[in-house]
Amino acid sequence: MNDEREAEIGPAAATAFRALQVGITGGIACGKSEVGRVAREMGIAVLDTDDVAHDVLAPGGEAHEAVVARFGPAIRRPDGTIDRSALGERVFADAEERAALNAIVHPPVRRRWRVWKDDMRAAGRPSMVIIPLLFEVGAGGEWDAVVCVAAPEAVVLDRLRRQGMKEEQARRRIAAQMDLKEKKQRSDYIIENTGSLADLREETQNLLNRIFRKETHT
Repeated sequence: MNDEREAEIGPAAATAFRALQVGITGGIACGKSEVGRVAREMGIAVLDTDDVAHDVLAPGGEAHEAVVARFGPAIRRPDGTIDRSALGERVFADAEERAALNAIVHPPVRRRWRVWKDDMRAAGRPSMVIIPLLFEVGAGGEWDAVVCVAAPEAVVLDRLRRQGMKEEQARRRIAAQMDLKEKKQRSDYIIENTGSLADLREETQNLLNRIFRKETHT
């Protein structure tokens, strides 16, 4: 992960936006990454914990050797990297395996994004962290606001099928996360990604302007 790139922020945004910290969550294939791209374009610093997870699983990362020890050397490719696709198939088919992986990966990921948050707070920068399992890991109370990015299940399934995932695989991954209705209820704001990419970008820009410029969230 390139921390300098993730933390980059324009000087105009730094003065226009209040230095709030916002958590972004939501379901699989609901558009969280695109929300992050829009935020970066607006000058908000963004950290995606999926990128952090890639780093901690990479050779030399905090979780790499522990994952290989737990799931066996066959999970490692000839080049030394972990076969994330094979690992995903294994853990999404077995709740115990998934819990074992999460117990290894989540702590170092959480340490990293907390350090990043502290750095952003100290620098007075408006920032967002994308955490798909934000509520599942008990981090719901650590933000000035939480935004849930949501989409209907039929839309999510169609997006995952177009990405090459079989419906059974897609449904297992959806079922592995907290019910999206509960995530929406526990969030402060909701982005409903039901239309075009342009619609999502416009809704995101409008909401982030409300949060970072106008509203005082308590």
